[in-house]
Amino acid sequence: MSLLNKEPVKRVEENLKNFNENLNIITLDTSARTALEAASSLGCNVGAIVKSLLFRAEDKYILCLVSGDKKVSLNKVKKILNKKDISMASADEVKKITGFTIGGVSPVGHLNDINIYIDNNLSRFEFLYAAAGHPNCVFRIDNLNLIKISKGIIEDITE
Repeated sequence: MSLLNKEPVKRVEENLKNFNENLNIITLDTSARTALEAASSLGCNVGAIVKSLLFRAEDKYILCLVSGDKKVSLNKVKKILNKKDISMASADEVKKITGFTIGGVSPVGHLNDINIYIDNNLSRFEFLYAAAGHPNCVFRIDNLNLIKISKGIIEDITE
């Protein structure tokens, strides 16, 4: 079965095509489960890889889109959200909330509405690569269109 026929990948592709017909999913022969693997597979700077990280902020979930060479600052996120308790979501929570497994979490096509925060460091790159529903699937997009398609809020959320 082609990876493009998998339900989570189809969900991402539908979102991409509805936004812009020219956005395509790239299927890699090698894994893009981590930012380093993705950068190696694509031959790009690890910072141009978008990490989609789900956090539980007390009673809500938020998705943080950050550069592959950066780490989320929980203190900055706590201040932005005015929440005291923020932690990484478990693998089960990621699957339940987004509909994706870790390593394939896309910035678009989630099963539930999630507030998305985009780190301002992503603007360093002309093109970005984000997961497309499976660890071997990504899509290429520029920062401005990533902001538009994800309806994300730009913040300084990394260390």
